[in-house]
Amino acid sequence: MRIAIGSDHAGFNYKKAIIAHLRAAGHVVNDFGTDSTEPVSYVTCIRPVAKAVAAGDFERGIVLGGSGNGEAMAANRIRGIRCGVCWNLESAHLTRRHNDANMIAIGERMMELSTALEIVDVFLATPFDGGRHEERILQLDE
Repeated sequence: MRIAIGSDHAGFNYKKAIIAHLRAAGHVVNDFGTDSTEPVSYVTCIRPVAKAVAAGDFERGIVLGGSGNGEAMAANRIRGIRCGVCWNLESAHLTRRHNDANMIAIGERMMELSTALEIVDVFLATPFDGGRHEERILQLDE
């Protein structure tokens, strides 16, 4: 799978670990920055990820920050993006099954790295249920 990823300074360390995890699993990963723990506006690193996913250049996107909330807000400003904040496995599972999320946001300050890696795996493996949920997705895109 082709995956776009980006973080601000507060998500940088987990981003590096997630990239290694994804590449080891055979995914193609493009890192949109940032490149250090030096403070940076999350918008400058998250918006390019969302635009690339919305354009169809990548199948999924993963963005990281301290809490993941600002990153999800920035991503969701781009038409066609459905970015869910994930804090545990069930939230990752449901954002795919019910919301057909094409991006997730993870907060490095909110969980252990092992949980973040499991969330990524669930996000990538879980299909969209369709059915009654599809109508809601279409309403979001209106």
